[in-house]
Amino acid sequence: MNYKHLQYFWAVARLGGVVKASEHLHVTPQTVSGQIQLLEDHFGRPLFQKKGRKLELTETGQLAFSYAKDIFSLGEELDQVVRQPRGMLRPLELRVGVADAVPKPVACLVLEPALQHQQPFKVICREWKLDSLLAELAVHRLDLVLSDRPLPADMSVQAFNHRLGGSSVGFYASKELAGKLKRGFPACLDGAPLLAPASDSALGMRLGQWLGAHKLKPHIVGEFDDNALPMALGHLGNGVFMAPMVLDETIRAQYGVKRLGEATDLVESYYVITVERRIKHPGVAAITQAAREGLFAAWTR
Repeated sequence: MNYKHLQYFWAVARLGGVVKASEHLHVTPQTVSGQIQLLEDHFGRPLFQKKGRKLELTETGQLAFSYAKDIFSLGEELDQVVRQPRGMLRPLELRVGVADAVPKPVACLVLEPALQHQQPFKVICREWKLDSLLAELAVHRLDLVLSDRPLPADMSVQAFNHRLGGSSVGFYASKELAGKLKRGFPACLDGAPLLAPASDSALGMRLGQWLGAHKLKPHIVGEFDDNALPMALGHLGNGVFMAPMVLDETIRAQYGVKRLGEATDLVESYYVITVERRIKHPGVAAITQAAREGLFAAWTR
């Protein structure tokens, strides 16, 4: 395969058109089109299809583009490694998938040790739905997936769960709203406006069981996939919101809210999912060890 042709194809797919690619490559649009035609002849399949005035990738084009990204990313990395001063450690890629249900502050705390490690890591982070991230993990495009639940039993992915630990959950409200909730915790939640996690999320399902066990019926004013929204709405007085206790000091300092109480029997767990039964990647090992021995040490069971 002629990699010059692949480079021209990659430029068109990345920049969104032949003209933009030609300007970037400092060649004529005709040259770009001709090079892509040669690559399509080589594959025996079209890489683009016209939709109106735009070019869209075909199924073969999407596959070629995913490989081209890896190929030219490695080329850039090679250039950086060769040019770096002698004696410097080569940065290792750590490709991380973060399930969208994991609170962003928790993900930051989990990943931070990789950025401060003696061995330099280049962290490449993707945030997505868990099933989509697991599909990327299965084809080795990710080194790990950070999730709030273990690998689902119905997923046909050969992977392994590594529990980092967990954190009990705190309930928070603006000081004005907290002043209106006269009873102690958790009774104060009965009838109170609650900004809840999505009912089909891991925490949402555990919350439903917890409320039932304590015979509490809050007024659920909203359900959210993104845990940042309940915090933003909650500190403005729109309802009670939840957050892992590992973030307690940060939540109270950042939002100026009052903690109504801690549900010690409601624990949010976090997992690293990898294709390795025994963790070998030094970046995965670094964040796993730091989480178990530091971040989640008080709740690790």
